[in-house]
This record gives sequence, structure tokens and C-alpha cells, in this order.
Amino acid sequence: MKNLKSVILLLSICFVCTLFSCSTTTKFLNSSVVPAAKGSVKVSKDDNNNYAVKIQVTNLAEPSRLQPKKKLYVVWLVLKNQITKNIGQLRSSSGFFSSSLEGELNTVTPFEPDYFFITAEDSSDIQYPVGTVVLTTKPN
Repeated sequence: MKNLKSVILLLSICFVCTLFSCSTTTKFLNSSVVPAAKGSVKVSKDDNNNYAVKIQVTNLAEPSRLQPKKKLYVVWLVLKNQITKNIGQLRSSSGFFSSSLEGELNTVTPFEPDYFFITAEDSSDIQYPVGTVVLTTKPN
């Protein structure tokens, strides 16, 4: 009986921790640049006060098909004070968008995000966005 109570207590604690974990999922808004694209951003805070970011996008056109043509997609994080950070290049599982039209980015950042957006760019190592915004999580 004592073991059963311990198991029930342990399961209850696991359930409560799962229920109240610090994870949020936000969808990207519809885009006039890539209307078929859909995606989401999942953010969770870890024990070190960092933010794990998981971005998944489907039906995203190849950047070379955009006007003007671009080479890749870059994901940007915007802080509450409006500072913008490049958090990485959106990658597809095959390395090219032509076959799967799916992209993802998994990263960890010390910065608390306010919202995210994705731009079409010619280089991934830029400090500020210069290309067209193709997706955003922030309403106008």
C-alpha cells in the first residue's frame, strides 16, 4: 500500500509539472508574400533561464522563386524593447526547399522573445534584416 501511494504521488507530481510547464506555441500569420506558408514557434524556458525555440514552417516557397530572388530564409527574434536578433537560418531536412517545402530551426537563446519574423535574404550572417518579411507572428 505504501508503494502504491508513492507511485500515485510521483505520477501526480509529473502530471502537475507537465500541466504547468513554461511552454508557449504561436502561429505565424498568413502572408501575402508566401500565401500557402503555415508555421509555428514553440518557446520554452529552461532551468538556466534560456529560451528553447523550435520553429516549423510548411509550404514555404523556395527563396529563389521570390521577387526579388533570394538565397535563404533567416529567422529573427524581437525583444520587448524592439531590439532585433538574428537567431539563424531556416533549414529544410533536405537542405533545399524544392522537395519538401518544409523548414525548421531549433535553437536556444538567452533573450526573452516578444515576437518572431522570417525574411528572405542573400546571406545568413547579417546583423539586420534587409530582405522581404515573409512570415511574422506579430499582428499589424
